[in-house]
Amino acid sequence: MRFINYVASLVVFALIFTLGAFAKDKDSGSFDLAQSAKIGSTVLQPGHYKAEWTGPNDALQISVLEHGKTVATAKGNLKELPSKASYDAVTIRTHRNNTQQVDEIEFNNRSEALVLAGS
Repeated sequence: MRFINYVASLVVFALIFTLGAFAKDKDSGSFDLAQSAKIGSTVLQPGHYKAEWTGPNDALQISVLEHGKTVATAKGNLKELPSKASYDAVTIRTHRNNTQQVDEIEFNNRSEALVLAGS
């Protein structure tokens, strides 16, 4: 009987940690930049990045990571899409001075997009 309680405790413990790992991905997503563009005050070079966000949907703090290190931060909000995105997409706006700034990031198979402040 004691063995069954021990095994049941281990199963519950493992389940709790597994669910926590899946929940973390809810507030993050990966994307690729095909050209240099600004996020916040930082110009990012073309490459593969991960965005993580915290806070309420209308006042997010967004961190952009490359190889696990934060390389840019910005404020923004989540926007509901009419349907799930079919692929990752980054919308870039060109300013009058020819600087490129990331406006929005859509993530594959997700029904929301990140809209960056100042866009």
